[in-house]
Amino acid sequence: LTAVVGPNGAGKSTLFKGIVGVLKPLAGRIERNGVRPQDIAYLPQVAEIDRTFPISVYDMVSMGLWRGKGLFGGIGSKDRDTVESAISAVGLTGFEPRPIGTLSGGQMQRMLFARLLLQDARVIVLDEPFTAIDTKTCADLLDLVRRWHSEERTVLAAMHDLDVVKAHFPETLLLAREPVAWGATADVLTPENMLKARHMCEAFDEQAEACVVP
Repeated sequence: LTAVVGPNGAGKSTLFKGIVGVLKPLAGRIERNGVRPQDIAYLPQVAEIDRTFPISVYDMVSMGLWRGKGLFGGIGSKDRDTVESAISAVGLTGFEPRPIGTLSGGQMQRMLFARLLLQDARVIVLDEPFTAIDTKTCADLLDLVRRWHSEERTVLAAMHDLDVVKAHFPETLLLAREPVAWGATADVLTPENMLKARHMCEAFDEQAEACVVP
């Protein structure tokens, strides 16, 4: 159970997209210890979800079955029970027929967590899963994260709320376009490391001219 933290622009989302295979590294390689990208459950930032797409909560959650069913596999009665159980586990019973565009931020995130439950993956990657949601939803979803941890799944989460990180994540990676510190959360989130990370990001200029060595 590892939190990935760092200033805006530190590269957290880019790192996660590389891990799940959405982006290919420009150099080097990504080692996944034999885990295929398609076997990683990925929760992107809510801003990347097209909420105008005409799909119901039930259908969106059931997409979590694709790894076992394939893109064109049918859903039987047992599968329907599994989908209903996942929806119930996140507190959205009764919302099944609603279009996703009608959901609040917290309800949207609950729905996406239900889809993750159905993927039943060994590795779960969460990009800012608790941003702009209510306190109750955050607490309920943290319970699911702890459940995954107790099941010995690998969970990586990009986080902004350092109080939540300190309370619930035993290990942290501090990123600022490159690793600053990685290890026990209390050892990583020191004032010195946080200041170093901020300075590393502030000193980076994407529009700078290329350096020429005489």
